[in-house]
Amino acid sequence: MNDTPPTAPEEFMQLPDSENPHAAEFAVLEALKAEVESLKDQRLRALAEVENIRRRADKEKADASQYAVTKFARDMLGIADNFARALAAVPAEVRGTADLALKAVLDGVEATDRQLIQTLERYGVKAVDTADGKFDPNLHQAIAEVPGNGKPGGSIVDVVQTGFMIGDRLLRPAMVTVARKETSQEATSVDTKV
Repeated sequence: MNDTPPTAPEEFMQLPDSENPHAAEFAVLEALKAEVESLKDQRLRALAEVENIRRRADKEKADASQYAVTKFARDMLGIADNFARALAAVPAEVRGTADLALKAVLDGVEATDRQLIQTLERYGVKAVDTADGKFDPNLHQAIAEVPGNGKPGGSIVDVVQTGFMIGDRLLRPAMVTVARKETSQEATSVDTKV
């Protein structure tokens, strides 16, 4: 069965309206065909729009579930910082000579810190990587320029506070100190001292 509507034979279309008894019918037929084509186009556009809305809703749903814990995670980072500061406040030599009660407290703080970081990672929160030593203004916040001590200017010397990402978004930038770029005078004074 052919789905295409019949078209008017050429000889009928070329006859004047007075000699062509079906001219009005063919004109209506042509108008209906044009309307059908217009409706098909509108239908296809509506289907495409519905598909775009569905994709956008799926993406928003995925983002909402992934980033729903953002505010909570940001608050938890303060707790993680306090654990890190508590552990850094006890030097290694003090730990070695500490009595059993202090060692037990330190072990408990370390275990709690590890568990907190693991829980954050389970929800997509990960530390910003600073291992390569390259400063990235999108991930790091420079808080000071310090002598590089052999590191190239603009590279990370020290991480003052760890930064964190949630998914592919920055939750908190890493606070870092960066190597000062040597001026030509500093470079020559270093060369002459050697």
